[in-house]
Amino acid sequence: MTSLAVLRDPTLRLIAWALLLMGALNASVYPYQSLVGIERIGLSEPAFALVLVAASLVSVTAAVLLGILSDQKADRRRVALFTAASGTAGVGMMMVAPSPLTFALCHGLLFPVYSSLYGQLFALARLARADDGAARDAILSTIRSAMSLSFLGMLVFWTFAFGWGLDVMAVYVSASLASVALAVLLHLKWPKDGQTGWEDRPSGLNFTRAMAEIASPPILIRLLLLGAIASAGNLYMILASLVFEASPTRDAGTTALYIGLVAGWEVPFMLLLPLVTHRFRRATLIAGGTLVYCLHLALMPVLTDSAWLWLLPLLAGLGGTAILTLPIAYYQDLLAGRPGTAGAMLSLQRLVSELLAAFAFAGGSFIGGHAATALLGAAVALTGAVVLWWIDRRRG
Repeated sequence: MTSLAVLRDPTLRLIAWALLLMGALNASVYPYQSLVGIERIGLSEPAFALVLVAASLVSVTAAVLLGILSDQKADRRRVALFTAASGTAGVGMMMVAPSPLTFALCHGLLFPVYSSLYGQLFALARLARADDGAARDAILSTIRSAMSLSFLGMLVFWTFAFGWGLDVMAVYVSASLASVALAVLLHLKWPKDGQTGWEDRPSGLNFTRAMAEIASPPILIRLLLLGAIASAGNLYMILASLVFEASPTRDAGTTALYIGLVAGWEVPFMLLLPLVTHRFRRATLIAGGTLVYCLHLALMPVLTDSAWLWLLPLLAGLGGTAILTLPIAYYQDLLAGRPGTAGAMLSLQRLVSELLAAFAFAGGSFIGGHAATALLGAAVALTGAVVLWWIDRRRG
């Protein structure tokens, strides 16, 4: 039923296609940026780290400012086209003239600005289906599965392509094709402001008042808790390659296969999520998903050399579905009437989750071993889930 709703609604179809292209674009660039920056372009490790820090700051700043601006002016089409053009310019420069400066501009500035389009797409979904109520969780999970599907498909493609001898710089060819297609799609199909079938009222909030709203305790506390929950996913990405590299029976191929299986299981579970979203409260589903995901995280270092390891991607896909998709509608309801700002909350959440994952990694390394790190990260995420469930226990 939910899949049919997506297929029948032209706006939802646009968003699903856009996320499909974003998944292909992200899978072409993000997994290989360290290899390109250090091995091919010749950046030192401190310089590459500086680019990553700049990217995090730019990504969050752009998402928040553009989200507030889109609500303030109700000028969403122009914002979407600007962010898509930023991604196209960045990857196009890397394809045509790769250099340290180009890498810094693409990965430290233009691509992070492009990433704010993710929140804008879900802001559009909120406006287009504002009356769907509880069904929105189901619709958003169906749409979000498109991104996971193309991300997985592109990872599989590049695994074979590199095996055939293709150079890693070729990732910018597929990235450029995806970014151009995305920009053209948005230019042709994004609804023109003021000519939509729904009402999009300007928020009337200036930047100071909008930022003060985000910083208010009811919103800030939930942002921190959802960031703590999401940090389990960040820590998993940090630990996976380290855990398998340290094993005498595993190698880099295991890492690629494991991560691919996790992404692969997310797709069917996102499509099945609508079967339960109307039966349980959102905070309950997030807490349950966090518990399952943390079980995967805690067991990964323990079962590394066991055949039972290959059951863990199933747990990761099941738990990760709730962690990835349900916060989208959660923020939309928390900031009702300001869908652009609600979309920007996803970037703020990512910043919080990255910082907490770094804290768990540092703390676990000090305590000793990957298993301790995974347990500490699981404890952080579970604490966030339990507290969020407790403070939301009276909400519908």
